[in-house]
Amino acid sequence: MAKTSSVFRNLKRAKMAEKFAARRCKLKEIVMDKSISPEERFQATLKLAELPRNSAKIRFRNRCKLTGRSRGVYGKFGLGRSKLRDMAASGEIPGLVKSSW
Repeated sequence: MAKTSSVFRNLKRAKMAEKFAARRCKLKEIVMDKSISPEERFQATLKLAELPRNSAKIRFRNRCKLTGRSRGVYGKFGLGRSKLRDMAASGEIPGLVKSSW
């Protein structure tokens, strides 16, 4: 089980990324638009840098929904590899079977 502080910090980052997503997207469009004057683009870059770091979507970590494990997480299921294997073996995930050949 991961530290609860790590899990809650990650949830806080997810909320903040959602809150600032529209503002960041708008500023990024201005920065990437080559037809806008360099001064305006530079001002947009400065405003983008003023936003909180945790508002960037890239800082959000994909974690297991049950244990909070940060590595070996299958995004499709939202579970860590060990929990995915346990649940698949007990038949709790419909349509998922262990491969055998």
